[in-house]
Amino acid sequence: QVQLVESGGGLVQAGGSLRLCCAASGSISRFNTRGWYRQAPGKQRELVAVQTSSGTTTYADSVKGRFTISRDIAAKTVYLQMNGLKPEDTAVYYCSLRTVTGANSWGQGTQVTVSS
Repeated sequence: QVQLVESGGGLVQAGGSLRLCCAASGSISRFNTRGWYRQAPGKQRELVAVQTSSGTTTYADSVKGRFTISRDIAAKTVYLQMNGLKPEDTAVYYCSLRTVTGANSWGQGTQVTVSS
């Protein structure tokens, strides 16, 4: 069974940057999609960025040009580089791995707070 642990969140001023990390333990061979989602208070969880094993990447319109998803296969780690942060990016960020059958594994989340 895989476990996902996010890190890298924190408090940053608007315009600043953060890099989130999601380290996986256990076998990840059955997962073909990795992604980052976020949930702000009082709102539903939303997609931020997803990437398939073939490299196809999708970003939410609100983060295009500012956020970049990447991975280190050997380290079994997924990253989210966030630049030009805005107060509306404030949320708990979750990483996810998904299998070809649609089964998701989630991390516990990391808080990102952007002050104006």
